[in-house]
Amino acid sequence: MHRSLASRSALALLFALALAGGAAAQQAPAADPTAPAAPCGGDLTAFLEGVKTDAVAAGASAAAADAALAGAEIDPKVLSRDRAQGVFKQTFLEFSQRTVSQARLDIGRQKMKQYADVFARAEQEFGVPSGVITAFWAMETDFGAVQGDFNTRNALVTLSHDCRRPELFRPQLIALIEMVQHGDLDPATNTGAWAGEIGQVQMLPRDIIAYGMDGDGDGHIRLKQSGPDAILTAAKFIQHLGFERGQPWLQEVTVPDNLPWEKSGLGGTMKAGEWFALGVKPRDENTAFANLEGDLVLPQGRMGPAFIAYPNFKIYLEWNKSFIYTTSAAYFGTRLSGAPTYLKGAPEQGLANDQMKTLQNKLQSLGHDVGEIDGILGSGTRIAIQKEQQRLGMPADGWATPALLNAL
Repeated sequence: MHRSLASRSALALLFALALAGGAAAQQAPAADPTAPAAPCGGDLTAFLEGVKTDAVAAGASAAAADAALAGAEIDPKVLSRDRAQGVFKQTFLEFSQRTVSQARLDIGRQKMKQYADVFARAEQEFGVPSGVITAFWAMETDFGAVQGDFNTRNALVTLSHDCRRPELFRPQLIALIEMVQHGDLDPATNTGAWAGEIGQVQMLPRDIIAYGMDGDGDGHIRLKQSGPDAILTAAKFIQHLGFERGQPWLQEVTVPDNLPWEKSGLGGTMKAGEWFALGVKPRDENTAFANLEGDLVLPQGRMGPAFIAYPNFKIYLEWNKSFIYTTSAAYFGTRLSGAPTYLKGAPEQGLANDQMKTLQNKLQSLGHDVGEIDGILGSGTRIAIQKEQQRLGMPADGWATPALLNAL
């Protein structure tokens, strides 16, 4: 889950554990550009004394700091994972069919029934439907089954002490000390993701402090153990990200053969109703939100699945920047809310990893900013593809194909 005070930590559980069926893509916490450089490195004991001083200055007790940091040590496996983040190259059809499985849908519906009263409270207080929360719960940790096995305290000590990005992780370590003071976390035994995320919806300590909710009434916020705590905390955070009550987030559509494809993709300027007027048709026939901004999203081009992404879709991009992950998570939420399985269509053949890198190099040589040459069809590459498709007189749907590669 992306964080406001510290956005998603490193691509941890989903990409590391995708084959286990659990968990979410994560990104490094966002730095505060106004914050001074955080001290790092050197003798660990002296470093921890500095952390204690900062924690006490932030309002924690010295006893809580001592309890949280006692026995802390550097975890080499955390450093190894931090420097070896993998890249994610599945297509939307591949990834969404793996993650939005029938088994997960069945379990999700069972959870929605089991915690019906908690979900009702979440929607009443925060305006977030149960399907949206449940989909993230499933995508992040398989409903708590795969939460990570790194000691959270040691992970944050390691990443704070390391001089690569201390300004990102030291505030999380300070927040963990506050959680210890509240009695919400045992530093010696609490485990989670390698980048410090905790619990069934994988939140960083600063966000747990800011948005944590006691859903089961035990006086504590324990996202690792408590489903109700995880549900309400996720709902409060999603509201904070800007989710608008009563509005859709993603709607499957069918598309005609001819459209201004160059206007498709995220960040467009059209309203949903303008797409409807051009022949784009919602599968559920609901056009009640025609006046909302609506981006025509074509994860695998105009021949594959098609969706209108409404303003609420932006919260998915705040949660995680991976286009494939966010679109899959949003689609998962629609399924749990009653939508049918999407129409797969017949997407044009895509590119293999080496071909994608070749295409990116060609696009870069033509003056496009595609970011890193990594073989991933990210937003920069999609935009560049659309521009070249339009220049070449091809349907500008942003999908990378052998025909485009050959034409360049």
